Amino acid sequence: MAYEKFNILNSTAVPLPIENVDTDQIIPARFLKATERKGFGDNLFRDWRFFSDNRPKKDFILNNESFDGKILVAGKNFGSGSSREHAAWAIYDYGFRCVVSSFFADIFRNNCLNIGVLPVQISDNFLEEIFRTVEENPKSEFKINLPKQQILNVSKNKSENFDISSYKKENLLNGYDDIDFLNSIKNDITNFAKKSPL
Repeated sequence: MAYEKFNILNSTAVPLPIENVDTDQIIPARFLKATERKGFGDNLFRDWRFFSDNRPKKDFILNNESFDGKILVAGKNFGSGSSREHAAWAIYDYGFRCVVSSFFADIFRNNCLNIGVLPVQISDNFLEEIFRTVEENPKSEFKINLPKQQILNVSKNKSENFDISSYKKENLLNGYDDIDFLNSIKNDITNFAKKSPL
């Protein structure tokens, strides 16, 4: 199994109301030397989180103990820029299982889906309401229901549906990456090959 199965996630959220966050801001290029998906969370938003001498920047949201959770709520156009999959790795390795925004860069969205991070795209208005909710109460909870493709702002009792391809949805529900999926239908592939003419 490539990653933990995703079904229903109940969690508080970490707000990052900044638009046009690119992958170099998510994980700076100097940290891309590793080839395994381990340790990238330490350098998530590295230049925003720390000074050059490694002291935490107290005004950055990930250094604010009032906010935590497995949901990152981001501004519009999140994950733009280069196609580095390490950006998705860093988000997953840090502990986020879901990123909510009103728009994602396509390559970043797919990189997230391939490793078990659910990108939930919602309307601008619903995104702003979530930001307000978290600002009012950092302990506000949200429910991400993948089977129903729905995000619920629990305290406001307001929800919105989101789109996801049926293939990626099934992979997330099963904890599969693309190779795991192929292995899961290995017998079907073998039987089909036996019946096919050479």
